[in-house]
Amino acid sequence: MEHFRLNDGNLIPALGFGTYKVQGFPGVQAITQAIENGYRLLDSAVRYENEGALGKAIRNSSVARSQLFVTSKLPGSNHEYQAAINEIEESLLRSGLDYFDLYLIHWPNPLEDHYVEAWQALIDARRFGLVRSIGVSNFEPEHIDRIIKETGVTPAVNQVELHPYWSSKKVREYDDAHGIVTEAWSPLLRGGEVFKEDLLQKLAAKYGKTPAQVILRWETQLGVVPIPKASSSQHQLSNLDIFDFKLTQDEVAALTGLDKADGRRADRNPNQHQEF
Repeated sequence: MEHFRLNDGNLIPALGFGTYKVQGFPGVQAITQAIENGYRLLDSAVRYENEGALGKAIRNSSVARSQLFVTSKLPGSNHEYQAAINEIEESLLRSGLDYFDLYLIHWPNPLEDHYVEAWQALIDARRFGLVRSIGVSNFEPEHIDRIIKETGVTPAVNQVELHPYWSSKKVREYDDAHGIVTEAWSPLLRGGEVFKEDLLQKLAAKYGKTPAQVILRWETQLGVVPIPKASSSQHQLSNLDIFDFKLTQDEVAALTGLDKADGRRADRNPNQHQEF
C-alpha cells in the first residue's frame, strides 16, 4: 500500500474502504473481510449508522488497531460547538475506539452557517486526544478559506465527490495549493456507467486491468485517495490491486478530460445541500 503524508505529519493510505450502507452483522462481516484483505483505511460517518459495526469488525480482525486508519464524520445536526464535541465522544463510544485517526465535518451546510463553530470543535477534539487528524468533506474553496481565516488551522483532508465525469478540478487544485489531501467519495461513479467509455476499455486492455482498477489508479496518480465500497472479497481484492502499473501523463490527462459540466450529482452541490 502506498501512502500520502498529511499536512500534520500523519500518513494516510493511498486507497481506503468505503462503508456507506454497510451496516449490521453483514456490515461487520464485510468490513472484517476488507481488513483481512489488506485495507487499512476505513471510512465511516455518523450518518452511515454503522460505527458500531465498524468497531466490532476492527475487534474481530487479526490486525492491530494501531495499524488501521479509521475515519468518521460529524453530521450537520451537530455543528454547534458543544454538540459537536458530544457527537465525537459518542462516535467513539459507539465504535468502542479510543480515538479516530481522522474526523471530518461531513457537509458545510452553509445555509445553517455553523461550520466554523464545528471546525473549532474538531480542532479542540484533536487537542483533547479524541482524534489525530481533522478535515472536512464536501467543502468548496470558499468554505475552507473561511475556516482557515477564522481559526488559523488548515484541514488535513477534504473528501469530495470525484470520478471520471467529475474530477473536482477546482477543488483539487485548491487543496494541492494548500497542502490538503483530497479524498474521493463515489470514486467509481455509482452504477459503473463510466466503465463503458472507450478510453477506459482501451486502457484496461492495455494494462490487463479492469476499468475500475484503471479509474482507481488514475485517482491515486492525481494525488487523490479513493475510498471505493465493495462487499465481495473478489471486488475488495481487485480494488486493491492497482499499484503494479502506472498510467502515462497523457493517459491521466485523457481520463481527466472525461469531465462533464453536469457530472456532479445534482442533489449534492455543497453550496445548497443541507445534511442533518
